[in-house]
Amino acid sequence: MTQPLPPSACSEEQRVAALASHDIGALYNSDALRQITDFAAALCDVPTALVSMVETDRQLFLARTGMAATETPREQSFCAHAMWEKGIMVVPDATRDPRFADNPLVTGELNLRFYAGAPLVSDEGYPLGSLCVLDTRPRPEGLTAFQRQGLEVLAANVLARLRDRREGAARRESEREARQAATDSDLRFRTLADTMPQMVWSTLPDGYHDYYNARWYEFTGAPAGTTDGEGWNGMFHAEDQERAWTVWRHSLASGDPYQIEYRLRHHDGTYRWVLGRALPIRDDRGQITRWFGTCTDIHEQKLALEEREVISQELSHRIKNIFSVIAGLIQFAARAHPEAAGVATDLRQRITALGRAHDFVRPHSPHSRPHLAQDSLQGLLEELFAPYQAVPGERIAVTGGDVTIDDRAATPLALLFHELATNASKYGALSVAGGRVTLAIDRDADEVLLRWSEAGGPDVVAPADITGFGTQLVELSAVRQLGGSVERTWHPQGLEVAMRIPAPAFSRTSST
Repeated sequence: MTQPLPPSACSEEQRVAALASHDIGALYNSDALRQITDFAAALCDVPTALVSMVETDRQLFLARTGMAATETPREQSFCAHAMWEKGIMVVPDATRDPRFADNPLVTGELNLRFYAGAPLVSDEGYPLGSLCVLDTRPRPEGLTAFQRQGLEVLAANVLARLRDRREGAARRESEREARQAATDSDLRFRTLADTMPQMVWSTLPDGYHDYYNARWYEFTGAPAGTTDGEGWNGMFHAEDQERAWTVWRHSLASGDPYQIEYRLRHHDGTYRWVLGRALPIRDDRGQITRWFGTCTDIHEQKLALEEREVISQELSHRIKNIFSVIAGLIQFAARAHPEAAGVATDLRQRITALGRAHDFVRPHSPHSRPHLAQDSLQGLLEELFAPYQAVPGERIAVTGGDVTIDDRAATPLALLFHELATNASKYGALSVAGGRVTLAIDRDADEVLLRWSEAGGPDVVAPADITGFGTQLVELSAVRQLGGSVERTWHPQGLEVAMRIPAPAFSRTSST
């Protein structure tokens, strides 16, 4: 049995608070406690037994056997003394005890003479009251050892009931606080969501939409609740519905973030471009418990982007036409000056190569876009080498990995490989039917090695002078514009050119 704290270590406020924490009101007239008082009275052979809780101004009888009164003033309480004892307090004859001789319970109608009370002490040591037995006859012999033991066991049972009530009360209070916290959190979330300029929504783990903020209903004009479940998809443009479903199902199955652009019906009946995004919320086990998403109106940005695309395509198309005009002017001038025909032809071919490179990387419409990715080095090379072979790879084989390129690198690359291919068709491997060229692409983290190897052409002899225009053009492209290095080797079977170029020179994003 827990021993009570000494009065000096236990304030009345602390004791009363401990008593209140046991939710004693819920045990008032409890059948379980009444069974304990009935048994205590029978055990101790007395007419009266009580479970008495000592409050600030009274003692309240939670259960009673043999007494009609439900409470008495605290100043009359025997239990107010018994609860501070370390064991059972026995008063054989109250008329002979100076503490109680003048007590109204002794001198009055109750005619109390014998009292024995087992203290009821909380687990923290706070006295709460006692389980007591009363008699109108003095009992000089007090209680037998068996009766004392039985009363202590019964007192322990009372405390167990009180403890259960306290734990239940604490649990209920915790649940109430949790519910209140959840309500407050939900209110704060809804308040925050309704003040956001974006449309906010959430779904259950299976994708069932069960919440939209005010902005959603304001934007769509849909009556509340009509877009719950799968009703949201009907708000999309008919051409976007299947695509949106496909992306959303993939996110639900994989847990990947959801992101898509689609046209959402506005309350005025028009469709506006919207960016939809969603992320899953997971529990400690990694299981998805909810999806939270937003819809952002991007209609103006989308229209502006499309307008810029149209302008960019038109500008690039005109630049392409300029290349054609310049090539035509060179050809026209060559007719007037036959002595410059060779130079004019070389210049026109270089202009044409630049035009092919520009046409490959320029902005395109969906109908004019090249079949290969426009940021692909291999795609650009296929365009540049097309005039030298009937089908890709027939005479110039490109091996190795691919490299990302952009418009900045396209011009020097076009000049560089046009010069190598032209020289090979005039003097090297491509000048004879059986000759071939291999271009190997090898990339590491910092640079790209481009190895141009000719074979099957005429016997090669290193030229005495390597300062010609073509050589200077290769140097200009590979070294000055791309920041690389060039090494030529004249093998008897064919020319080999090794070019080392820093990876960032190919694209503004190559290093990432």
